Amino acid sequence: MNPLAELRYFFTALGYFTRVPVPRWVGFDPAWLNAAARYFPLVGALIGALAALVYVAALHVFPAGVAVLLSMAVTLLATGAFHEDGLADCCDAFGGAYQREDVLRIMHDSRIGAFGAIALVVALALKWQTLAALPPARAALLMIAGHAASRAAAISYLVTLDYVRAEGKAKPVAQRMSVGAWLCACVFGLPWLFWPTWQGAADWRLGATMLAVLAVLRFALGRYFVRRIGGYTGDCLGFAQQVFEIALYLVGLAWISY
Repeated sequence: MNPLAELRYFFTALGYFTRVPVPRWVGFDPAWLNAAARYFPLVGALIGALAALVYVAALHVFPAGVAVLLSMAVTLLATGAFHEDGLADCCDAFGGAYQREDVLRIMHDSRIGAFGAIALVVALALKWQTLAALPPARAALLMIAGHAASRAAAISYLVTLDYVRAEGKAKPVAQRMSVGAWLCACVFGLPWLFWPTWQGAADWRLGATMLAVLAVLRFALGRYFVRRIGGYTGDCLGFAQQVFEIALYLVGLAWISY
């Protein structure tokens, strides 16, 4: 393993998924994106940490609801709403078409329709309300876990499914990912689910529950993608990431509510 090459892959992932400037020496080659995929969950953990930092700082001045909104706004700015765009495109496509060709055509359209707009409103509202209802420390930790683990689950489709477009902005990423590379991604993304300061001895059960929910959703969405379009697109990965992230927040809230 070449440390310099791995550092370049990390910065490639950071530059691809965020608007954070990367050093000039890194350069860019589309061929690096597939190798950089294993660092996507680590980038997610950094985005989650940024959200948690803004949230905790804002709590000193504002109520929890406003603090969560500010943290969400910062992550949207940092990522350019990269995954939210995939959510909207997929909801427009899957909700507005039946034939595979029509689904892919609508998904490729940059304009947003009713299904996409509704999905964005519901998704953002769910994140806002769920995180605002959590105790501050738990909400902050769950932001990191949600951003990191959801990305690890989303890129698992690179291991098992086919990319269905001949071309596309995700094409360089969408080469088949090895199981070893995905396991490396899991090291960066999944341990956050078992963060040791959750609630003492019950920690492992909450982490295991979240992991099980991710596995079930990952299987169900994968089957749906294959049935509708025969595989996945870049928008499908963004859609999946958003679904997984929201699901983790809901499980975290349900855990303390019931």
